[in-house]
Amino acid sequence: MMSTSGNGAARETLLFDEQWHFHRGDIHIPYAVKAGRTGGFTDCEKPERGDWLEIAYSDEFSEEEMDPKRWTLVDLPHDWAIEQSYVKHYPKGRAHLPIGVGCYRKLFAMPAEDEGKRITLRFDGVMRNSTVWVNGHLIGTHAAGHTGFMYDITDVLRYGDEGRNVVFVRVDASEYEGWWYDGCGIYRHVWLTKTDPLRVKEWGTYVTTPVVSSDRAEVRIETEVANGYREAAEVRLKTAILDPEGIEAAQVESAETIDGDGERTFAQRVVVESPRLWHPDRPHLYRAVTTVERDGAAVDTYETTFGIRSIEFTKNDGFFINGEPLVIQGVCVHQDFAGVGAALPDRIQAYKIELLKEMGVNAYRCAHHPPTPELLDACDRLGMLVMDENRKLDSSPAGLANLESMIRRDRNHPSVILWSMENEEVLEGTKTGARILDTLARRTRKLDPTRPVVASMNHGYHTGGYADAVDIVGYNYGTYDNDRDIRDKRAYPDRIVIGSESASYTVTRGIYADDEAKAYCSEYGTKLAPWCVSPEHVLRSLAEHRFLTGTFIWTGFDYKGEPTPYNWPAIGSHFGIMDSCGFPKHNYYYFKANWTNEPVVHLFPHWSWHGKAGEPIDVWAYSNCETVELFLNGRSLGTQQVDKLGHLEWKVPYEPGTIEARGANGDVQAAVHTVRTTGAPARIVLDADRTTIDADGRDVSMIRASIVDERGDVVPTADNEIHFAVEGAGKLIGVGNGDPSSHESDKAPYRRAFNGHALAIAQSAKAPGEFVLKATGIGLASAEVRVNVR
Repeated sequence: MMSTSGNGAARETLLFDEQWHFHRGDIHIPYAVKAGRTGGFTDCEKPERGDWLEIAYSDEFSEEEMDPKRWTLVDLPHDWAIEQSYVKHYPKGRAHLPIGVGCYRKLFAMPAEDEGKRITLRFDGVMRNSTVWVNGHLIGTHAAGHTGFMYDITDVLRYGDEGRNVVFVRVDASEYEGWWYDGCGIYRHVWLTKTDPLRVKEWGTYVTTPVVSSDRAEVRIETEVANGYREAAEVRLKTAILDPEGIEAAQVESAETIDGDGERTFAQRVVVESPRLWHPDRPHLYRAVTTVERDGAAVDTYETTFGIRSIEFTKNDGFFINGEPLVIQGVCVHQDFAGVGAALPDRIQAYKIELLKEMGVNAYRCAHHPPTPELLDACDRLGMLVMDENRKLDSSPAGLANLESMIRRDRNHPSVILWSMENEEVLEGTKTGARILDTLARRTRKLDPTRPVVASMNHGYHTGGYADAVDIVGYNYGTYDNDRDIRDKRAYPDRIVIGSESASYTVTRGIYADDEAKAYCSEYGTKLAPWCVSPEHVLRSLAEHRFLTGTFIWTGFDYKGEPTPYNWPAIGSHFGIMDSCGFPKHNYYYFKANWTNEPVVHLFPHWSWHGKAGEPIDVWAYSNCETVELFLNGRSLGTQQVDKLGHLEWKVPYEPGTIEARGANGDVQAAVHTVRTTGAPARIVLDADRTTIDADGRDVSMIRASIVDERGDVVPTADNEIHFAVEGAGKLIGVGNGDPSSHESDKAPYRRAFNGHALAIAQSAKAPGEFVLKATGIGLASAEVRVNVR
């Protein structure tokens, strides 16, 4: 995983997320001709007056615009787009949330004792074009919304009684970076790091495991150390390898002289006996603790989490981890989530991975950009393989810098198994594209030769030398055009291929007939774009052709933006196996039946077709049992043999009551799914994913609300409005319902249920205690859930 600071000497890393002031809309920043006033009023101190100032500066300090009453106090991560109302975007008539320009300002003090240290300000992600001033000094600009960047602000800070400091960030999100929902603002974490001038560089360790077996593993550590002093330094570098329990498994030390204002890369090697290997089912993590010593004293400590594992992609037999074959059962995921937009608390990153793991997913494609670091931390910890993706096909200096940033930041994560250079670029298959791709691939291999490079392509597989520039050819919708991935493999037998994107199965949770007016798609999969196929086609193709290696289904969750197949009033996609809140659609159980060993039988649709007595209803079942027998009100409608790569179907004349599917293996019943006709909505039921969370002001509890009848069954068409209120040591930060056409606010304290369900996200306070989330609705018995904030 990415390197993080330890608790050793001199290094201190502070989360810099709290107490930012936000101003929606642009503020004119006067041009200045003298250093220290490049930001005009971005300096927190009252500027001096004088004739020369009137000559040098065209605009005076605007105290009115800096009035705190005109700004909103926020904590990061922050996405201001999600706070807006949907508008219709022409000429395509799509719903979108307004974007634009916003400004952030943070005041802070720097202790006098920190003078002489090296101070770095790091942004993990700002959407989109950002300009940063510190104390009126223009520090830098960054034009990419998905890559992190950092600035050394040592020289321009004020220490002790020199005065306060201000960071001022102007964010211009008036142009999209992606064609999906990107959000706006400082939507990832910000960090302030203090180190000794003699230090390990940020992202300055690189840990590899070139020799791996169950008996022993060779671990190699490259460490970049910078000397910020004028004079040369005699440096001793000590590295300890700690096992998953924190017990030292190996250690090594080296000594070098580093010139003043110079750098040195230390190369070290250790052997770990009887290593515990990282695997999606057994995600064991080690730590390399690096200590920099000068004159016998520790001046810096730096920690790097990593895993001991080997990976291999083969031409004909797919993927191997630690010498064992593993079919890649993946999904593509955009980074937004209901209630919070693009500004996800860390816990939601892990929550999404947990939901995917429950379904049997073992691989995650970051679509289509580098993820936030906390996402990869969760993948390392929980056991999820990752295709880490570069934003676009770009070999300009900025493009190469963004690529290098991703790789240097992420190359220690054991979860990362692939570097994707691009997604569906228009230059695929052209000579120009091939030259750019070759440059990106070569730079990637130089920075990390341990993982293969892939391009996620949808055309140009055989022209311009494009596919030859990468180690693995990714097929987006290889099933399109009569299974072109399989035909291409026969024509190019030495090509390694993977299903980098597939299916695009457009269905809406709880909907059983296409509805263009409401922009809903039937869960039977009757409204698909020309390139789309059913999940059944994808998994059957993969099962019959091992050389396909695996697949990444588009997508794990519904996401905002890119409405398909409908435009207005749709606000997002229907591609997800789960909706934007993480509520499963029916095909979730198809994947679970194929991707887990848990006995599964899942029946749909619901059985509350009031006014349709006697009308035939299409009944489907997904199962991995050997047989499934269907019952209607206790009467058997017959038994069918199961093909778990497909589904079972019945035509059942509707009559109120109970429909039930019983899955069996031989004579032993293995799984049952019962669906009953429901009554009127009667009460709300709440279910929190966790009822104890951390008192850090950042942790969250994901609370699912369901509308049930008197018997306790979820009413499958309920759309009652639910009001949420939090009392005590927490607050409500977002709501959702998974409706891809809902224009309700994600930040309001209420939400209509969509087909029986809604979601509330409650965040902890910064002090221990308890909060109660209450849910009420007209005509419904209320509910509450208590969450301990520890």
